[in-house]
Amino acid sequence: MSTKRKEVHPSIAVDFFFCTIPVWIQLETFGKAITVTKIVTFGEIMARMAPSGVLRLRQVLPGSLDVTFAGAEANVAASLAMLGADVEFVTSLPDSPLTDGCLASLRSVGVGLNHLQISDRGRFGIYFVEMGANQRPSRVYYDREHSSISLAQPGDFDWSKILDGASWLHLTGITPALSRSAAETTLEAARIARQMGVKVSCDINFRSKLWRWDATRSPQVLAGEVMLQLLPHVNLLMANEEDGRLLGVTLPPVSAGTVVDSAVHIDRAVELAKEMHRRFPNIELFSTTFREQLSASHNNWGAMLFDVKSSTTSLSPVREGEYRPYEIRNIVDRVGSGDAFDAGLLYGLTHPDFDQQATLDFATAAACLAHSIVGDCNFATRAEIEELMHGSGTGRVVR
Repeated sequence: MSTKRKEVHPSIAVDFFFCTIPVWIQLETFGKAITVTKIVTFGEIMARMAPSGVLRLRQVLPGSLDVTFAGAEANVAASLAMLGADVEFVTSLPDSPLTDGCLASLRSVGVGLNHLQISDRGRFGIYFVEMGANQRPSRVYYDREHSSISLAQPGDFDWSKILDGASWLHLTGITPALSRSAAETTLEAARIARQMGVKVSCDINFRSKLWRWDATRSPQVLAGEVMLQLLPHVNLLMANEEDGRLLGVTLPPVSAGTVVDSAVHIDRAVELAKEMHRRFPNIELFSTTFREQLSASHNNWGAMLFDVKSSTTSLSPVREGEYRPYEIRNIVDRVGSGDAFDAGLLYGLTHPDFDQQATLDFATAAACLAHSIVGDCNFATRAEIEELMHGSGTGRVVR
């Protein structure tokens, strides 16, 4: 069985790029030079199938579903591209009509596909989403076994060529959860990036429904073993306490009678960041998000970014000198909001006009806006994100 590389002709990529509405608006509005810093993301992209609105699958089948294309690392790439970043998405896909539609979708928002592989192994992965409402949670159902990326081998990708000229490689714990070979490919990408001096960002993103490729280990144990191999190559880590426990990093329990408020969550996040750095000295930046789930439709949202070398903690959003999370009272679609946050961090870190606080403010506001957009990808522009950063969050009509 052979694997061939999908090459994208530069003129085709440029034509798609400039006819894309969100990118065109970004270019015309900001009047700023687009960064030439290259970011590479690697992972799976799938067909996302969802009923309209908050309908359930059993209400619409047989019938119609809304189909888009999404996956954690692809979501990050698309969000970055729509902000004007130079970003390449690397994956393996089968030669099929679904792939043709997927590639057109990625090109339409400016994602680079110069190193994407078209394979005669495997299939196109699918997942189904039901949007929750009020006390009914959103649900995700995977149909992704034997996808092309899960069957890809480390030798299928020339990482030295792919990462040439890149400043960041973005990975997650989702792709290595698919198969042993996907885990080996992810680890190889991280190792070569480190050797080449390319910084690595990683969102652990533990998914309990995945990590089933070794029946002798539980998903938690298997995830911990693989991520322990990956983290020595990571510079920017996105994680929470649950992720830390996978790696054997357990914080002391909260004392009885303690009111678990925002201050407690922040203190524990800082302690987690410090402990992660003690275990993995290569980690330079640690970030976590704070989501208070009052219902499926109402979440409070904020985040922290910790610079382990300077012990500098940034919180967002901060108003009148205090951390005050965004109150998102009518969530349209929260799937992919964490990816919008990751994209916002990488965007800020690759722009010299962003300091640590501005980077976190941008990422947190980007993720907040992603809750208002149907689908996994964040179609918010830089101008819209910065308006929210600076206090324009009323939703008033812009005329």
